[in-house]
Amino acid sequence: MLLEGKKALIFGVVNDRSIAYGIARQFKEHGARLAFSYAADPIRRRLEPISEELGGELLFKCDVTSDEEIRSGAEIVKEAWGDVDILVHSIAYANREDLKGRFIDTSRQGYAVALDVSSYSLVALCRAYEQLLNPGSSVLTLSYYGAGRVVANYNAMGVAKAALEACVRYLSVDLGERGVRINALSAGPVKTMAAKGISGFSTILGRIEEKAPLHRNITIDDVGKSALYLASDLSSGTTGEVLFVDSGYNIMGV
Repeated sequence: MLLEGKKALIFGVVNDRSIAYGIARQFKEHGARLAFSYAADPIRRRLEPISEELGGELLFKCDVTSDEEIRSGAEIVKEAWGDVDILVHSIAYANREDLKGRFIDTSRQGYAVALDVSSYSLVALCRAYEQLLNPGSSVLTLSYYGAGRVVANYNAMGVAKAALEACVRYLSVDLGERGVRINALSAGPVKTMAAKGISGFSTILGRIEEKAPLHRNITIDDVGKSALYLASDLSSGTTGEVLFVDSGYNIMGV
């Protein structure tokens, strides 16, 4: 199995429709040991049965807007595991009012929240876990087409994802000093809890089916399989990249 005995830390599973759940399930099927974090107690209640289903070994609280909680989580992982082979960052948030209408109307506070939770959190996690990541380890994050193209109503999140992809490139240099890789998966739209906040999301799904070369929307399993590649030694020479998993939609022109 591709990940036999590898220790994988997953940030961002909310329920069994989460992209991070699809990733964790693929990792488990290929022999990985799993640990999960949650941001708040209501999420923990949903996550506990998922962790049990997938044989999770650790379940700990980590609000990524708190450096103290990030450090505390890293200490928990260090004490239990000693080191980490895979870190998955599948975290994004923007205020609902900043996911509709005109981008120019984005508030200062809303902009800051989107960038902090969706982008800076990756930097903070990499810093906290840098010394725990083994040589040959892999860090993964989740982006979207709206990072490089204007998508109606994506607004502040599009800017946050653009920053996230830039972070991947810069972090690849720092982490590369220890032989650690970092890449982003740019997943097509999926009906997740986060997607519910985007105005006109169903229209986006319809456009993918119509225009994408494969004429279908992706599933969380599609993303999980691509994550498996990036997490495994099959991608040992790949870092600082953005891999699209979107039925080919990103290549289409007018």
